[in-house]
Amino acid sequence: MHISHSSEDDNLKRLLSFSFEDIKAKCGVFEIEENKRGKELVFERTRYVYNDALEYFDNNFLSQLTSLGIELATIGGVESETI
Repeated sequence: MHISHSSEDDNLKRLLSFSFEDIKAKCGVFEIEENKRGKELVFERTRYVYNDALEYFDNNFLSQLTSLGIELATIGGVESETI
């Protein structure tokens, strides 16, 4: 987004938080620092929100959202089997 000042930091943090919650709701729970694919989707969704283009995000990233959801479901299935 090429923001070179700190006046929008609070707004960007809020948008990142909303994006993280949205991606978790769509795909499953993940740790943002441990899942690069999830982290990238959070950043991309935030970019779309920031540029007032959120209505295009789901369609443009459908395959990545689906892939992350499958990955998280598989990880969850493996973890639940070992418990």
